[in-house]
Amino acid sequence: MSVRQTPCVLVVEDESAQREVLKYNLEAEGFEVVFAENGDEALLLVAEEQPDLIVLDWMLPNVSGIEICRRVKADPDTRSIPIVMLSARGDEVDRVRGLETGADDYVVKPYSVVELMARLRTQLRRTRPATMGERLSFGDIMLDAGEHRVFRAGQALHLGPTEFRLLSTLMEKPGRVWTREQLLDRVWGRDIYVDTRTIDVHVGRLRKALMQNGGDNPVRTVRGTGYALG
Repeated sequence: MSVRQTPCVLVVEDESAQREVLKYNLEAEGFEVVFAENGDEALLLVAEEQPDLIVLDWMLPNVSGIEICRRVKADPDTRSIPIVMLSARGDEVDRVRGLETGADDYVVKPYSVVELMARLRTQLRRTRPATMGERLSFGDIMLDAGEHRVFRAGQALHLGPTEFRLLSTLMEKPGRVWTREQLLDRVWGRDIYVDTRTIDVHVGRLRKALMQNGGDNPVRTVRGTGYALG
C-alpha cells in the first residue's frame, strides 16, 4: 500500500538534463516525483495524480506552460495546487505574465537549485503543512506532525495511524468539504481498493477520540458528499 505521506511533485520539463537535476534534488528532499515531458502529458497527470505541487517549464511542446497554468488554475478541482514556473524569460513583463496567469512563484533559468528547493518548501508549507512536519491547530485541537501527537484543550489524545492521517488532512484546510474518494486517496493511497464506506468507520473512531474528554464534535458530515472540519 502506498499512502501519500510525503508531498508529490509533478515536474513538467522537456529537457532530460533538467529533469535529472530536479529528480535528484527533489528525491533528496524526500519528495515523490512524477514527470511529464509535454503539455498534453502534464494535463493528464494533473488530473490522475492530483500532485501537491507543480514545477512547470514555460517552453514545452504541444501546450505551453502558460496555457497549462491557466487550465490548472481555472479548474476548481486543481486550482489550489501551487505552481512554480521555470523560464529563461527573465524580463519583468514575462514574470508578470506568468504570475498573473496563476503561477504562485516564478524562477528564472539558470537558477540556484538550493534556492529553488527553498521556494518549493515554502509553497508546500502553505498547502501541505502536515507533510512538512508543521504544527496544525483548529480551535482547541493541536496536531504536531513532527512528533506525531494530537492534543485537545491541552490533553494528549490517542489516535491510530489512520485516524491521525485523516485528522491531519482535515486540519490542512478547515471548512473544506472532502469527498470520501478524496480522503481515501489521501489517507490510504491509490493502489489499494478500499470501499468508500470504510472512511465512515474511521471518521467515527476519530470523532470518538476527539470527544473522549467531553469536547464537542468538530467533524461535520456533508450529506451525499463527505466530511469537513468545522
